[in-house]
Amino acid sequence: MEEAGRKEDVMPDQQGVAGRMEKAREEFKLRLQETIAARTQKWEQFKSQQAERLEAARADLTEKLVTAKAEYAEKKEAARTEAEQVSLRGRTARKLVEVAYHLPVLGHLSQNGELQALRNEREKEWKCPEGYVLTKIETERFPMEMLRLEESFAQRREQHVILQLHGGGYYNRFHNTYRDAAVTYIGISGGFDVLSIDYRVAPEDPYPAALEDAVEAYRWLLEQDYLPEHIILAGDSAGGGLSLALALYLKDHRMPMPGGIVTMSAWTDLTKSGASYQVNFDKDPIFGGSRDTLVYKEGYYGEHDPMDPYISPVNGNYQGFPPMLMQVGEREMLLDDTLEVAAKAKAAGVQVKSHVYPGMFHIFQMGFHLYPEAEEAWREVGKFLRIL
Repeated sequence: MEEAGRKEDVMPDQQGVAGRMEKAREEFKLRLQETIAARTQKWEQFKSQQAERLEAARADLTEKLVTAKAEYAEKKEAARTEAEQVSLRGRTARKLVEVAYHLPVLGHLSQNGELQALRNEREKEWKCPEGYVLTKIETERFPMEMLRLEESFAQRREQHVILQLHGGGYYNRFHNTYRDAAVTYIGISGGFDVLSIDYRVAPEDPYPAALEDAVEAYRWLLEQDYLPEHIILAGDSAGGGLSLALALYLKDHRMPMPGGIVTMSAWTDLTKSGASYQVNFDKDPIFGGSRDTLVYKEGYYGEHDPMDPYISPVNGNYQGFPPMLMQVGEREMLLDDTLEVAAKAKAAGVQVKSHVYPGMFHIFQMGFHLYPEAEEAWREVGKFLRIL
């Protein structure tokens, strides 16, 4: 009897264990279903996200392909347009200039002006062409040269004169290229005299030496009985900026203003704030792709403020200026130096002709007769001078 009772006592416990096991199985099954459902949901979310990313990647690739095709078409059209606008000789000259200024060994010497300085020291003596008279003039601080036609002596009182201020980043001196330019000025103007000055340059003579010498040369012309309205200021690169600085000085000091101004690739902003310094950084065949260039030499203005209008004429007031012709190449880092001055002068009521030559480079005019663009530029200068 006792054994039977004990067996009966065990049965309820076994039933409880079985119930708990069944409950555990149900809970496990439920958790498993929830886990599977959660993972299934995550998988669906992952697939959805991947599909969205894939679609976005396709859209991005399509957009890039469209953009690339558009850019290619634009470049192709630009090349076609340039081929129409820029002569073969002009494109060849630009390429030759680019190669010369980017040679592995000598490129940086060309870009920073050192090679030109060496050439100047060793250049051959310039021979005055037949029919011209070259007179060398020594001042206390710098030399000058007057080039005239032989028959112009008797007409000097009524004669026009071009005051030529050479380029070179305020570091390079006057050299034979500018003597050739003086001959060209006389030819295209119909016989104007040309006074070229070898103004002092940095680093030995920084600002204001160049401006002081330009002012002295202008005063000398007035003392020679040239009428101020018969004096034309002309300069390229730094010389173009110096021409504008000289005119600003004359206006500020109530001196008689010249009859006109011609600039070629004028350097008017020594702070280099124009957008073209970045936009054309890799396009400019002379100064592009490097900061070891004349454009980035800062010794000229020394401790002076480069914003000073006598240093950066782009900041000047052009009210009361004479007519101006401003030429510049499309691929120059200094492109905006001309465009900003021209816009400012026009806003002040000045008669300004600004001409951007497609595909051209810094002071391309010094090619003279080597390619059509240089010839066209000099013809334009001649027409401007004769109108004055």
